[in-house]
Amino acid sequence: RHLNDDVCTALPFTPGNMGNLFGTAEEGDGRILHRSKRGWMWNQFFLLEEYTGNDHQYVGKLHSNMDKDDGNVKYVLTGDGAGTLFLIDEKSGDIHATKRLDREEKAMYTLHAKVLDRRTNAELEPDTEFNIKIHDINDNAPKFAKEIYFASVPEMSEVGTSVVTITATDADDQTYGNSAKLVYSILQGQPYFAVDSENGTIKTALPGMDREVKENYQVVIQAKDMAGQMGGLSGTTTVSITLLDVNDTPPRFANRERVFLSFSQVDLFNGAIGRIKADDSDLGRHAEMEYSIVSGHDIFNIVTDQATQEGVIIIEKALDYESKKDFEFRVEVKNTYLDARFINGRQFHDFATVRVTVEDVDEPPVFTRNPYIFEVHEDTAAGSFVGVVSARDPDADNNPVKYSIDRHTDLERLFNIDSVNGTITTLKALDREMSRWHNISVVATEMNNPRQTTRVPVAIKVLDVNDNAPEFAMSYDTFVCENVKAGQLIQTISAVDTDEPLVGHKFAFSINPTNPNFTIEDRDDNTANILTRRDGFSRREMSLYFLPVVISDNDYPIQSSTSTLIVRVCACDSRGNMQSCNPEVLPFSDGLTTGALVAILLCVIILLMIVVLFAALRRQRKKEPLIISKEDVRDNVVSYNDEGGGEEDTQAFDIGTLRNPEVMDANKLRRDIIPEMLFPFRRTSPIKDNTDVRDFITGRLQENDSDPTAPPYDSLATYAYEGSGSLAESLSSLESAATEGDQDYDYLSNWGPQFKKLAEMYIGKSPDRET
Repeated sequence: RHLNDDVCTALPFTPGNMGNLFGTAEEGDGRILHRSKRGWMWNQFFLLEEYTGNDHQYVGKLHSNMDKDDGNVKYVLTGDGAGTLFLIDEKSGDIHATKRLDREEKAMYTLHAKVLDRRTNAELEPDTEFNIKIHDINDNAPKFAKEIYFASVPEMSEVGTSVVTITATDADDQTYGNSAKLVYSILQGQPYFAVDSENGTIKTALPGMDREVKENYQVVIQAKDMAGQMGGLSGTTTVSITLLDVNDTPPRFANRERVFLSFSQVDLFNGAIGRIKADDSDLGRHAEMEYSIVSGHDIFNIVTDQATQEGVIIIEKALDYESKKDFEFRVEVKNTYLDARFINGRQFHDFATVRVTVEDVDEPPVFTRNPYIFEVHEDTAAGSFVGVVSARDPDADNNPVKYSIDRHTDLERLFNIDSVNGTITTLKALDREMSRWHNISVVATEMNNPRQTTRVPVAIKVLDVNDNAPEFAMSYDTFVCENVKAGQLIQTISAVDTDEPLVGHKFAFSINPTNPNFTIEDRDDNTANILTRRDGFSRREMSLYFLPVVISDNDYPIQSSTSTLIVRVCACDSRGNMQSCNPEVLPFSDGLTTGALVAILLCVIILLMIVVLFAALRRQRKKEPLIISKEDVRDNVVSYNDEGGGEEDTQAFDIGTLRNPEVMDANKLRRDIIPEMLFPFRRTSPIKDNTDVRDFITGRLQENDSDPTAPPYDSLATYAYEGSGSLAESLSSLESAATEGDQDYDYLSNWGPQFKKLAEMYIGKSPDRET
């Protein structure tokens, strides 16, 4: 290097001598350090990354002209990594790196150097900034962003069609050498695909790649640094390439000559009778097809099922096996979407001949009409003619048919039908006023095949006959005032008739012309006015008048009826408004007086009270109890499932009786049984000392069970009597030792089941057992 006017110019160097580039003139083996304004200066050092030599890698040497090699100068280093990554020999100025450095982590470090007087720490020269630049080596292999890439390209693409571009990255220095210069190559996927060695673009390399032959391809791409030279590092990735479908395959019928379809002549009108399908190996909309019948057809039609891409053949007209059995027509299929690149020279449609055969079936009978409507007059006699229904077998055999009425539609059994000729007659007289229409079902059945039946509705209209007389249209509430004048209107009446004459109703009203009280005036509009014939009426004389009114119609034959109009006599004011219609109350001329009625009522009340009192007295009587003795000892009954409260429990029984059995009263007879013979009362002697308690209890229990003179209460047996001189001595805790741990209760388990519970309680607490 030559330092002139504070400018440092770098000369070519090699890694072998880079550590001595900044030495003094004496150390630079021929290189001269020129001094201008400062005693020492430099620009930067170069350090090889990932150095694999000694632990402390030598970086370079700092030297000042102020250093006379007498040990009075001290070099100090500050800045990035000073003291940790980089150390300086304060005497010689040698700089070392303490560990391996990675350029990819940090490419350059900036430090400051100072020259101090060792004795006074005074700066001999101002500090100078310099850089340590890490020199790159090829220590990073190329890497792809993904382990596997997915790409697609249309089938039948031309050679060189771009599929996808994938690139790798290299962490080495892009600006230095060939460490990061990548070259791409294809390891797997030839001869179908190729890759651009510079930019990693994958392209098609084989013409006419057909998706229907092979759809997926696995291509392995390699990226290698050092421009692909030997010794470089490499990385690989996989690219999954899928061929996209194009409409390059036309639809084709598997059998173009003839497609046979057979169906029954009873298939539904406009129903599907069959399906045909052409094959198209394309996908999606490229495989969508449309079917049509060539030149059209007036009996059949075909539609496309979009879900299955099938042609559905349907019937547009009813067919008859007896008329025509075979049909034939051509069906065309074509793609609905065409690709212009593949149209030239290729036909994207196909044809097939369809032959349809109609199969004969046994059809049910067919009526000549549907429905039938007949008319019949009401009140006609049973057996009258109503109408005739007719059905035939449409098959060629023309089997005979029989007729019947579905009785579910004729629950009252009003009609009958001849099973041979279908003549319908009445079984009962019909009444139009009960039902104007009757709807029945007639069933026609083939005699040779009863399963073949057909129903037809038959509506029978009942025609009207004037067989009902007119009557009042409503119930009238008619009254006449006592002070009425002759010729006054008291009521307007009208009539109704359930018959329906063709020319409408015309009613005539009349009453007895000799009636002295009322007269009638026909208004010629199917109503009439009732008028008074005389002045004044009296409630005392007659409170109600019954006026017969004759009503006649004008139909043939004439029908008439008599309806009675009830007229009440009421008191009215001067304006004719009704005030009261009740007749005046008159005294009883004979019969019971009021006093007699009151007396009868009192007698009835007294009798009822006596009955109630007698019933209450009977309820108060009580049944004499079985035991009424004052000496009843039932309060001593002890429940067997009660453990009891120990010796201090005196509520369940008399503890004194248990300790002194001999003081019990004698000759207490049982009242619940009658002994066959009387046994003399026996009292056993007191239990001697040291007698086993179990024997005592057993003996006492047997005595009470077999003695009919003893009370019927088993609880009186002294089960709690401990006895005197027991081997176990007292089991009570009242006079026991100070602690329960001093007692040994193992012997309780040998005393039998009566002491099982007690043995479990005490033996379980034994200290020895717990230990």
